[in-house]
Amino acid sequence: MAIQAGEKIPSVKLKHLTENGMQEVDTADLFGGKKVVAFSVPGAFTPTCSARHLPGFVDHADEFKAKGYEVVCLAVNDPFVMDAWGKSANASGKVQMLPDGNGEFTRALGLEMDGSGYGLGQRGQRFALVAENGVVKQLFVEKPGAYEVSSAENLLKNV
Repeated sequence: MAIQAGEKIPSVKLKHLTENGMQEVDTADLFGGKKVVAFSVPGAFTPTCSARHLPGFVDHADEFKAKGYEVVCLAVNDPFVMDAWGKSANASGKVQMLPDGNGEFTRALGLEMDGSGYGLGQRGQRFALVAENGVVKQLFVEKPGAYEVSSAENLLKNV
């Protein structure tokens, strides 16, 4: 079952690439004690994700920051792919690119999907969530193939 508003973000250790090399981040620390808008995409460099989803959050990053929110992009991809995708989208300093290489965090959220029919394997659904102090305040999960409720523009209306 998918995480719901009012529930605590699960603690999962993930690896991400920084200017200091590979680092471990605990999702409890990432979401704890702050306001975070996180969105998940089925895959880095995929059409909707690259043309609309990530660019929307990059373009509106200052508006989220003005409201006190950090922005995190999550995908079941490896740290090297997420780093390259973030660089290609000029996300540095605007959107933290969070790889969930093994899908552990996505499964802990209950928001995984089977993309095997498209050659993608196990991935995360397209969704966005608003969290404060490590607790989900709002969750927006897209219907399969849709891109509406998890957009930066929709989240800005709801935070």
